[in-house]
Amino acid sequence: MTTIRQTSMVNPRLALLTDYPFQRLQALLADPPGQDPINLSIGEPQHRPPAMVAERLAAGVGDWGKYPPVAGSPAFRAAVAGWLARRFHLPDGMIDPETQVLPLAGSREGLFQVVQVVCSAETIDGRPPVVLLPNPFYQVYAGALLLAGAEPVFVPATRDSGFLPDFAALPDDILSRARLAYLCSPANPQGAVAGLDRLQGLIALARHHGFVLASDECYSEIYDATPPVGALEACARSGGDCANVLIFHSLSKRSSVPGLRSGFVAGDRTLIDAFRRYRSYSGTALPLPVLSASTALWSDESHVEDNRALYRAKMDLAEERLGNRFGFYRPAGGFYLWLDVGDGARAAQRLWREAGLRGLPGAYLGRPDADGVNPGSPFVRIALVQDLDTTRRALDRIADVLMED
Repeated sequence: MTTIRQTSMVNPRLALLTDYPFQRLQALLADPPGQDPINLSIGEPQHRPPAMVAERLAAGVGDWGKYPPVAGSPAFRAAVAGWLARRFHLPDGMIDPETQVLPLAGSREGLFQVVQVVCSAETIDGRPPVVLLPNPFYQVYAGALLLAGAEPVFVPATRDSGFLPDFAALPDDILSRARLAYLCSPANPQGAVAGLDRLQGLIALARHHGFVLASDECYSEIYDATPPVGALEACARSGGDCANVLIFHSLSKRSSVPGLRSGFVAGDRTLIDAFRRYRSYSGTALPLPVLSASTALWSDESHVEDNRALYRAKMDLAEERLGNRFGFYRPAGGFYLWLDVGDGARAAQRLWREAGLRGLPGAYLGRPDADGVNPGSPFVRIALVQDLDTTRRALDRIADVLMED
């Protein structure tokens, strides 16, 4: 008789993960919508993509029969390095396209994988390595570090801190065990932008304590007035060394092509080399037609300017319709409204049941602090990703419903 060994076939660390925010939202908004539904819960741009995308994909139809290289094409890497130099005022040669740029199947993939690249299972003085992240935060950060066996340290990113985390305020005992720090600027969900001084200070902190800064800059091209500074720009202003710094960018927001699944990671040469080795086993290489379309997009700014102008027009509508209510402020970057409605989950339910609007409770993007307070709980996140007319209708409904409280 065969003996069956009763062991779990599932990684027990999966139990550490909460349901993803949109799974939770599906349960919260199970009732029928009160009006024709408008989805404002997810940062999925609905703007028309540039015509060059379809043209490049069609022109590369013969390349679907070829395995793409993990490192991407020379043209793609050169286009990315050129864009970085122009956009962030980098000196010539600071980013070598051959050794400091690596394509990703969207920045999300790289932001998840970076923990595996820089964190090991080895303990530090008998304790697990630490990963620092803002609170609220992009949920992929937490999922990645928990599955890697790292210890999360959630750092408040509230109105009191300018909606950005103050990693420097952490005790040395924590910083000495840190292996990675996530920073999102412009921030998701609050739209705050880290200035040059803050970025330079954070890079110095990372180098002093020996951890990696993972700078999530996927919203950098959606800004209101001033182009946000990037971590590589901060490196350039501090001598040009990219040590301890990785930046992550994506075409999803910049070029309104979330379905293309195209982004990149760039920075520290040693870390990029390690990332390339890791991705040769685990990563999804970008198909050659996708690389071709991506190369064209990184080489063009006119469609980005048009895209940015449309987001500004929608922020104008939001400011006009919401004014000083619900804690409204005009974010420096990104396309989210972070509305203080007292109880984000309750507001999300009301917006759905009465107005057919799908927003995301802020609590789904945060974790309770030591006092049991989730900093996202009072908020609801509204993604202004629809066209201008749909956005106008949605904002009218938001004002009408929330004004009743």
